[in-house]
Amino acid sequence: MKRTVFVGDLHLSADRPDITLAFLDFLEHGLDQAQALYIIGDLFEVWMGDDIAEPFTRDIAKAIKVVSAKMPVYFIHGNRDFMVGRAFCKQAGMKILPEVYCIDLYGTPTVILHGDSLCTLDKAYQRFRQFRSISAVRWIYANLLPKQTRLNIAAKIRQKSVQGNQHKQYEIMDVESSAVDKLLDVTHCQRMIHGHTHRPDIHHLANNKERVVVGDWYTQGSVLSVSPQGCELQQRPFTP
Repeated sequence: MKRTVFVGDLHLSADRPDITLAFLDFLEHGLDQAQALYIIGDLFEVWMGDDIAEPFTRDIAKAIKVVSAKMPVYFIHGNRDFMVGRAFCKQAGMKILPEVYCIDLYGTPTVILHGDSLCTLDKAYQRFRQFRSISAVRWIYANLLPKQTRLNIAAKIRQKSVQGNQHKQYEIMDVESSAVDKLLDVTHCQRMIHGHTHRPDIHHLANNKERVVVGDWYTQGSVLSVSPQGCELQQRPFTP
């Protein structure tokens, strides 16, 4: 049965080798009959430039490159890895997609995105997101700041994110329904696929529309398989 596969929010890092091993196993054994693989953001826990990628990322790039020889692999930036550049994507054989991307998926118009732009109630994060999306800011990060400075910034971002999320209400950290409805209307899509919230589910909306949330990989793998028959969320337990 032909299918298209989506993953996101892996948050790969050197201090979580269990996630890396699970992802490598998925790339080798979890894509039977797949026609394409979409990685919809936060592949890495943090990324401050292709030139300072950690050594373990070479194994990730090689494994994705093998997959890209069999099927197209697409990548959408997340809020943690928005600095992933063309050099790494070329090394991994991935094609970078726009932050919001529409496709006809087996007859269903579908909009794909990471999902952080839909959390419009989190005003502080949306201000940061707007700032880091400025092309000049990204260029300064990548070309003018020393490597150690970027690593220090990355560490502070991670720390601030953890501390901030502990005090945010559940609703603020989730997507806002009006933002979902607006994007579906603007893109004329019947289905939305996103990640970011770490709350995997298939939400059935008004007018026969649906919002599908891809889960994270903190405690097990989370995979969305879409076929002509519909959507299926799958878990992949980590091997002890």
